[in-house]
Amino acid sequence: MTGKIKACTPADVAQLQTVCRQTFTATFGADNTAADLAAYLDTAYNQPQLLAEMRQPTTTYDLMWVDGQVAGYLKLNWGPTQSEQRGDAALEIERIYILPAFKRQGLGRQFYQHAVDQAQSLGLTSIWLGVWEHNPAAQRFYQAMGFQQVGDHVFQLGSDRQRDLILAKTLV
Repeated sequence: MTGKIKACTPADVAQLQTVCRQTFTATFGADNTAADLAAYLDTAYNQPQLLAEMRQPTTTYDLMWVDGQVAGYLKLNWGPTQSEQRGDAALEIERIYILPAFKRQGLGRQFYQHAVDQAQSLGLTSIWLGVWEHNPAAQRFYQAMGFQQVGDHVFQLGSDRQRDLILAKTLV
């Protein structure tokens, strides 16, 4: 399946907020308390927060469209907006999420290639991301894309301090 990737604008913020909340809940809702999940969703995915991030010159949001429906989204950071400073030549894939109905259809690979293309167009030489230590499906996906673990960091979900593995890949 091939989706169409479209850059988000402020006019897309309501759709972006909806897909952010849906995909995060589908991915992590069963493994976290309702209170921690709600606290995270209300902080990370409120419209003013998304708009502020969207307006950063070193952050992009993209939506994936399939047959007229939003199937997922991608958030990239570089330079000062990286969630952890990994150098001036690094691109962070902060979020790459696909709705459950569209998973395992190649859309994640399409988003990944879009990130690589973005990094190369910016003259960046590496890509990195954080993935929850208890998300083996995502870990397998990124390992298949050539990423290797280079560290870890804390991901705060409400009151719960969780561990994300830092995976990175050098681009050629």
